[in-house]
Amino acid sequence: MTEWWRGSVTYQVYPRSFQDTDGDGIGDIPGITARLPYIAALGVDAVWLSPIFTSPMADMGYDVSHYTDIDPLFGTLADFDAMVARAHDLGLKVIIDQVLSHSSAEHPFFKESRADRTNSKADWYVWADPNPDGTPPNNWVSVFGGSAWEWDSRRRQYYLHNFLPSQPDFNFHNADVQDWLLDTMRFWLDRGVDGFRLDTVNYYFHDRKLRSNPPEQREETRPAVNPYDMQDHLYSKTQPENIAFLERIRALLDEYDGRAMVGEVGEGRRAVQVMAEYTSGPKRLHMAYSFEMLGPQFTPDHFRSRIEGFFTGAPDGWPCWAFSNHDVIRHVTRWADHGAQDDVARLAAALLLSFEGSICLYQGEELGQTETDIAYHELTDPPGFKFWPDYKGRDGCRTPMVWDATDHGGFTTGTPWLPVKAPQLARHVAAQDGVAGSVLETYRALLAFRRATPALREGRTSFADVAEPLLAFRRGAALTCVFNLSALPQELAMTGALTGPHQAALLKDGVLRLGANGFAFVEGTVQAG
Repeated sequence: MTEWWRGSVTYQVYPRSFQDTDGDGIGDIPGITARLPYIAALGVDAVWLSPIFTSPMADMGYDVSHYTDIDPLFGTLADFDAMVARAHDLGLKVIIDQVLSHSSAEHPFFKESRADRTNSKADWYVWADPNPDGTPPNNWVSVFGGSAWEWDSRRRQYYLHNFLPSQPDFNFHNADVQDWLLDTMRFWLDRGVDGFRLDTVNYYFHDRKLRSNPPEQREETRPAVNPYDMQDHLYSKTQPENIAFLERIRALLDEYDGRAMVGEVGEGRRAVQVMAEYTSGPKRLHMAYSFEMLGPQFTPDHFRSRIEGFFTGAPDGWPCWAFSNHDVIRHVTRWADHGAQDDVARLAAALLLSFEGSICLYQGEELGQTETDIAYHELTDPPGFKFWPDYKGRDGCRTPMVWDATDHGGFTTGTPWLPVKAPQLARHVAAQDGVAGSVLETYRALLAFRRATPALREGRTSFADVAEPLLAFRRGAALTCVFNLSALPQELAMTGALTGPHQAALLKDGVLRLGANGFAFVEGTVQAG
């Protein structure tokens, strides 16, 4: 089978918030199945589901207590099988989240592991003795705040948790752990899934010597909101042993036809380097999911440096770019200062869908959806409670999908687990469907253009040296993509003709004129000087 994933576009579904069919206020698998025609009609290649496995939901499913079953909140294995079959009927691949680095503390293996130091699972998690003064073995901190070590009185040892204390880390130095996790992945491959999104893919291994992390090199002199950002995580993640395990996963997927995996790489200033390393050659990740464009930076230099940096570091590697997901503030809100909301939403769509690599869209971004302002009493996300008010957690980007103007946006007949507020309700599918120039129809047009244009899926990238706020690059031999990352009109000397969707663009007499947040695809070239 051809490498369908190369240049593909994947639509991320956050199952809790996509479509509820039983009135409990939480989205479910039958709801996803019912909405698959909508996803297919967008023109994407695949759908990625955030975790749907059995879980106590301390971290909304990223704390798995049963790796080969569906949580009753979402449905049953039969519901899952029906969803996969329907997706395949519609021409969609199905990618599911795999949370391998840690389990729930409710997992039977952890309950056994913590019972004593001699049981059959005693070495399946990361345990360490205290220092003589009772303190943890090193300075590692949790992403969610506080020490990454939790004391357990039964074993009289600390266990490692890079996230919540209820998310203990597996010990990947134990080969039995690797074998068992690979078997759980085989279970889903045998059920017909087309691939995996690997959560926290560089967190699998830790430094055997448990050496303390050095401080991060920061320009900011005052402490960060989250102390995690003040360490260079040299020893707590991204260890050399990770590569061999990724190669084991790749070997498993290669036993099946046309399967692919994308790894979530969270690695600070070394992110592009790690992405390149993890996708280099034919034996590792098919794609690396990047955090590099999930922040506030909205400059030509930022986008250019990330794309050039990746392909320079890994000419045979492959990235997966995204502007929004379930962990970050929605990009239309992050970039609100750069133009009118709908203009920025359409510009961002054109920009992302023109990048070399594969693309991931997050549910609702095709509507120009904005971040929901969450009040403290509405919080569900643990980091929100921990770091309020400077960081309000991730609930604001996880509020329900808005389908129409009815109560709760057509998401549920009950009370939604997170609120649907007026600014989000105003941006629903029904109001944009079939409306020329709407954000939704612009996404559909751009996705169709990408699918029909080999240069956008396969062509290499060559950047033009143009002045900010313009960004211009050629894809393949003849297609030039030009973007105005500002609300002020810009001009650029060009030859050729406009092709495909465009916004506030006019090419006449050798000059491309772009209005506020304008973009254009040109069969032609930028003129020097």
